Amino acid sequence: MTLLDKLGGIPIQPDALQWLLTPKALKAELLTRIASAVHSIYIAALYLEDDEAGREILAALMSAKDNNPQLDIKVLVDFHRARRGLIGHKGDSGNYQMYRKVMQAAKHPIDILGVPVKSREFMGVLHLKGFIVDDAVIYSGASINDIYLHQGEKYRFDRYHVIESAELAASMRQMIQTYLIQDPAVSSLTQDKATEILPHKNDIRSLKSRLAKANYQYKSTTIGNRVTPVVGLGRKKNKLNKIVVDMVTESQEALFICTPYFNPPYMLARALAKHLKDGKRIDIVVGDKTANDFYIPPEQDFSTIGALPYMYEQSLRKFAKRQQWAIENGQLNIHLWKDGINSYHLKGISADSKRHLITGSNLNPRAWALDLENGLLLHDECGAWKEKFEEEQAHILQHTERLYHYSQIESLNDYPAPVRKIMTRIRRLKADFLLRRIL
Repeated sequence: MTLLDKLGGIPIQPDALQWLLTPKALKAELLTRIASAVHSIYIAALYLEDDEAGREILAALMSAKDNNPQLDIKVLVDFHRARRGLIGHKGDSGNYQMYRKVMQAAKHPIDILGVPVKSREFMGVLHLKGFIVDDAVIYSGASINDIYLHQGEKYRFDRYHVIESAELAASMRQMIQTYLIQDPAVSSLTQDKATEILPHKNDIRSLKSRLAKANYQYKSTTIGNRVTPVVGLGRKKNKLNKIVVDMVTESQEALFICTPYFNPPYMLARALAKHLKDGKRIDIVVGDKTANDFYIPPEQDFSTIGALPYMYEQSLRKFAKRQQWAIENGQLNIHLWKDGINSYHLKGISADSKRHLITGSNLNPRAWALDLENGLLLHDECGAWKEKFEEEQAHILQHTERLYHYSQIESLNDYPAPVRKIMTRIRRLKADFLLRRIL
């Protein structure tokens, strides 16, 4: 019996799991669930944006609260992200200003809370995910804004699952209540400016040590189809990171991996290389650099942040070059996703069509060491979900191109001059090692 076989979870019926597949389906499901909520709505996301989609979701929450004042509504977002404007926007334009304005006019205000995982945003953020409505969990890596919910022409592709389980929903709510809502470092983002009380710096500094102990409580079983909720922060004793590595090392046949930013931590990269050397198969679906959130087209003014997609691409090229032998014999299949102007944000791992990790973790050093992450590991003991997960994978692969040689990925010499300049400077200063640890 493997370590993952012994890993307990919450029993769920095969028909309790649903796949949504598209961002528009996510938005529709979310609005429907909010409107019909009876006792509670808990939302955890990196941000709820002050744009058309964000305002629509917030209005739906306010309407649900007006219709049922006893409804327990909690929205948790990253504290620092909520209190700054978009990258490149100057001035005080954070999303919290919208929250404050809406709550000041509300007959029945709701709680919108900011979680400062670290003292600075670049050092770590709230990357916890989950829309928990009554006895159901809608799980996606998506946050709430126009692109994630496909409000206009452009969308950001993610994964979207619905799990009907009162015990899972209760467990996820309890973790949020215990480790986030009750913590002195977590504060309301809707306070009046004149009387606003911000968390003490010492409470913020020490929050990471308290969050590192966070866990989900539930009655556990190791039999039958089940779901294991996992939370992790930091390098030490991070249960989510350990499960990812265990999925790779214990896989007997094949892995299907989705990640938007290819920069695997050393431990994961080593496990993947061994998996290939042992004669097993890996399919990796990663976004083309033009499908990266930070990509800046050559015709637009370039800024430093625009170098990120190129850095991730060079990490992918380096990995593909090392494993070219596995690409040639069909063991390693790298699929580049690109669909017009849209972007790619999928995460997760499936192992041997039996275990499926749905997560918001990007499977990179930043996610593994700095951000507060969670995930749901689905154990398909009876094979009831095999066909549906294969359908989801086929859907994901629709807009992909398979690589047959690492040279299909551009090298530094192929990049626009501003990108070459920045990346050459980074290499000359030997800062690439440090950057890889926070990307």
